[in-house]
Amino acid sequence: MLSSVLAPVQQRGREALQRLGLPTRKQEAWRLTDLKRLEAVATLPEVSEILDLRMPAAVDGVTRLVLGGQTDPLNGVTLPEGVTSLTDAELTHHLGRSLDQCGCAEAWPVQFNHAHSRHVLALRVCGKVPPLELVLATGVGLTATRVLLLLESDADVELLQVFPAESSSSDEQRAHSHVLEAYLGQGARLRHGVLASGSADASLMVHLAIEQEPGSHYGLTSVCRGWRFGRLEPRVLQREGQATTGIHGLSMTTADEQFATHSSMRFGGPEGELDQLQKAVAADRSHNIFNGAIQVPRPAQRTDAAQLSRSLLLSRRARVDAKPELEIIADDVKCAHGATVSQLQQEELFYLRSRGVDGDDAVALLLRGFCCEVVNRLPAAAKAWMASGAIADPSRPL
Repeated sequence: MLSSVLAPVQQRGREALQRLGLPTRKQEAWRLTDLKRLEAVATLPEVSEILDLRMPAAVDGVTRLVLGGQTDPLNGVTLPEGVTSLTDAELTHHLGRSLDQCGCAEAWPVQFNHAHSRHVLALRVCGKVPPLELVLATGVGLTATRVLLLLESDADVELLQVFPAESSSSDEQRAHSHVLEAYLGQGARLRHGVLASGSADASLMVHLAIEQEPGSHYGLTSVCRGWRFGRLEPRVLQREGQATTGIHGLSMTTADEQFATHSSMRFGGPEGELDQLQKAVAADRSHNIFNGAIQVPRPAQRTDAAQLSRSLLLSRRARVDAKPELEIIADDVKCAHGATVSQLQQEELFYLRSRGVDGDDAVALLLRGFCCEVVNRLPAAAKAWMASGAIADPSRPL
């Protein structure tokens, strides 16, 4: 949707960037970031032409939308029953509310997106609807996209977002900035997959702001690999507790890539649940970062939250930084967290070799087992992208 509603948002974003400047290492959230790469993204010209994408045929029963060009992604698309586009009046009322509630409206990546977004896809979901697939197209330069989802009470939908970034024939860089807001009414269910496959000349910044009402369920599965510079920031708020959240992520880096995942989970009321698993694989001279924050204020009694970070180093020069954060004020809670950084186990490699599996195949088999715990949680439509070769299978070795 190309909307005049975005004009004041763009202006506020430009003014905010002038006021904020670029992030610095003095800011905790950016302490480990390669700021030269961030600056390179910030100075890219806006994309003028979307590159042709290799896309597999859409899976039967899945509605595909393509966002990122100059045309309305809804042109020529018949939305399934129960999914409707928001009017400009509704968009004005709802746009930015989840960002405010989740406490990230002033974050630099969000303001950067505001300053450059020209289109917003805004949808309302009522009842149980067939799966949706959203392909985020890009081109040479900077692409900025924005999505707003409103799930009414007891709505139920599966959404797969695909960020393909095929290598271009030139040395020109590409970057994609994306912001998604989602509001889940009482009893609503959103199964959300993010499949992001980059290339040596591509960067990615994704910001997710999710609001949950009591009885709702939000499940995020993210698989990211191949980005020279990447940053994924899921921020979830259970407004009054009594909701369930699952966050499962896998990020894979090689060469000199850097990818960071900064998650935030806040419980606004009692009896909320969280199950979070973040996995990372770092090879060569790459750098993988995870920062997971959980806030349990006094009203959030009887919260049950579990967070685990597991990372594999495939090279002595690779680097992983994992920082779980728990801020617990309530006194009747169950909260657990843990972080491990390890290498492939020599005993397991020896076991496979002793049974006739050669070295490279043994490594590939162990890596596949490590990754599949997350990859297998992706929506079913993701398999078509990996099977067609349009996106490399993330469960295969780097």
